[in-house]
Amino acid sequence: MKKAVNYLQPFMEKEKQDAGLEGQSFRGKVLMATVKGDVHDIGKNIVGVVLGCNNYEVIDLGVMCPCEKILEAAVKHSVDVIGLSGLITPSLDEMTYVAKEMQRLGMKTPLLIGGATTSAKHTAVRIAPHYQEPTVHVTDASRCVGVVESLCSKELKPKYVQDNVKLQDELRSSYEARQVKLVPYQEACAKSFATDWSSIRIDKPSFLGTKTLKNYSIEKIAKYIDWSPFFMAWELKGKYPKIFQDPYVGVEAKKLFDDASAMLFDCIASSTLTAQAVYGFWPAASLGDDVVLFTDESRSKELVRFHFLRQQWERKGQNDFRSLADYIAPIDSGRQDYLGAFVVTAGHGADEIAKEFESKHDDYSAIMVKAIADRLAEAFAELLHEQARLDWGYGIEEQLGSEQLINEEYRGIRPAPGYPACPDHTEKRILFELLDAPGQIGVSLTESFAMWPAASVSGFYFAHPHSRYFAVDRLTSDQVESYAKRKGMPIRDIERWLSPNLGYEPS
Repeated sequence: MKKAVNYLQPFMEKEKQDAGLEGQSFRGKVLMATVKGDVHDIGKNIVGVVLGCNNYEVIDLGVMCPCEKILEAAVKHSVDVIGLSGLITPSLDEMTYVAKEMQRLGMKTPLLIGGATTSAKHTAVRIAPHYQEPTVHVTDASRCVGVVESLCSKELKPKYVQDNVKLQDELRSSYEARQVKLVPYQEACAKSFATDWSSIRIDKPSFLGTKTLKNYSIEKIAKYIDWSPFFMAWELKGKYPKIFQDPYVGVEAKKLFDDASAMLFDCIASSTLTAQAVYGFWPAASLGDDVVLFTDESRSKELVRFHFLRQQWERKGQNDFRSLADYIAPIDSGRQDYLGAFVVTAGHGADEIAKEFESKHDDYSAIMVKAIADRLAEAFAELLHEQARLDWGYGIEEQLGSEQLINEEYRGIRPAPGYPACPDHTEKRILFELLDAPGQIGVSLTESFAMWPAASVSGFYFAHPHSRYFAVDRLTSDQVESYAKRKGMPIRDIERWLSPNLGYEPS
């Protein structure tokens, strides 16, 4: 544990040795959990290490924790603070539910909110109003000790809570006063991204249907790793390899990289991590904002249908409002187009290795193996996209180095359900059924559509020469109603899954 926190010391507000805490009793008790439906815990585990090294007792409930389990444990252990973590957007709703339950039960325990999809503004607007006790957003592990210390101190707590309330009032006022012009859905459709379908280049994949890659070489995947996000996970900010020259974090970043490289070498040598993938291509055509996939080239029988959302936020200089469906030839265009899809994982074995390290009280290595698995999964997605472009034909023309691949200087995109261009996580269900990801490579979905193993990546392949990533952002009720009808789901359910994107307050 001490080894892990060494890498975070440049950013920690309180350090155990400097504070003279060696040998003292616990300063407080903190319960931590990744909420129901979510499986990501690297950031939470780093926070736990930091708090543990500052003499706080940490009770970690792990991942996919239902509300009742969290609150029962909080009462049972008489904790001073509850910390909730989550990565995927459905976790935001679960955190709100926990806050509501804490209020209903009359609890007084301060609540901390953290994770990649969380923010100070979202916490202020969507979570804090449901719980009258302190509800604090924590940006990263470097801030956690100062926050917990303030909330556990009789002297510091009143002023800290007062400042937090003031900040959240300001954030709510800013949110309510925001000027966001959303055009009606029909107007957005009329101003869709335009393509001259009579002349645009459309390539045909070399195969249709799926291919499965079992026990793929970790050594080959490792060559595609983008290391910059790895350092961000450890809160060492900087781009690889320039981070090694950073006067503030360079030395520790190099030590961290050397340890990661050594563990990666061990994983390759011992085959303890397993990488697998399934991907494929299908005849496709757009129908409004849907994309229809067909069983074969006759295009006479529908296989599945994906549902996409369209931009409505009118920004200065904006000429069109995009949907991913714009990148697929319309059904009445006379052109034969295709859509690809994939799921990759490098997570089989990671959880077991991490648990073995944890049993030996080696928190640092447990976190490290999960961080490496995450990087390998992203690298595998990059490698497979390169293979998909070759299979599609146009990739043969590429002459790209590793830096150009990281910068995505190639034709086509691979957006994923739950991300800005298609924020609805429920589309993953269709994607996973299409690819039979559970049966082919052992990757499944939780009830909140997080992927398990956690070190997994999924998405679509679009080959349109002018395709690019974009954010759907805010939505009006008329689009949400249309979307619910297209998907055959109740509006209330759609509003719940799209809650971070709603440009209105649901009734």
